[in-house]
Amino acid sequence: MNYLAHSFLSFGQEQVLVGNFIGDFIKGKTLQDYPEGIQCGILLHREIDAFTDSHPLVRGGQSYLKPTFGRYSTVITDIYFDYFLAKNWDLYSEQSLEDFIQQTYRSIQKYRDILPERFLRMFGYMKEQNWLLHYREKEGIQRSLTGLSKRTRFESKMELAHLALSEFEAEFELIFFAFFRELSSFAQVKLQKIQASYGPY
Repeated sequence: MNYLAHSFLSFGQEQVLVGNFIGDFIKGKTLQDYPEGIQCGILLHREIDAFTDSHPLVRGGQSYLKPTFGRYSTVITDIYFDYFLAKNWDLYSEQSLEDFIQQTYRSIQKYRDILPERFLRMFGYMKEQNWLLHYREKEGIQRSLTGLSKRTRFESKMELAHLALSEFEAEFELIFFAFFRELSSFAQVKLQKIQASYGPY
């Protein structure tokens, strides 16, 4: 899943949100450098990604993409899912998308002194250009995918992936609704188990 979904699947817990948001930037022993709440969020991020990558519904969606995009299909579906979450936000939250996003940015900003420099460079652009809000528009998805395509080691063709979203939007939206229901339940239970293993913090 991508940044908006990881934020939403932190269930209103600030330190969990921060860890869930930065999860891709934390490797190995550096986990121990963070407060326990953020550690829980990092571990939840990894569980969400593993569940997503192995899920048959997600793999079914990727089958539409693999002939053109190959290994990059997993990245593309993650971004598609943020598009569908943003597009259908009112089905999942009573808080407006705009307010949720600004709250997310403020939460991350509070912990900037302990966050990885590599993440902070990316986060500066994200906040300035409000990537999370623009995920609800195909133009925003196109910009995000084009930016990613410029940073890949191999030819990815991700700058064209917005066309596949338009072509298969109905199919991907059905996949998203079914999958996200399962993912939300999984993430909630998994977070409870992770936090129980830490005890009170």
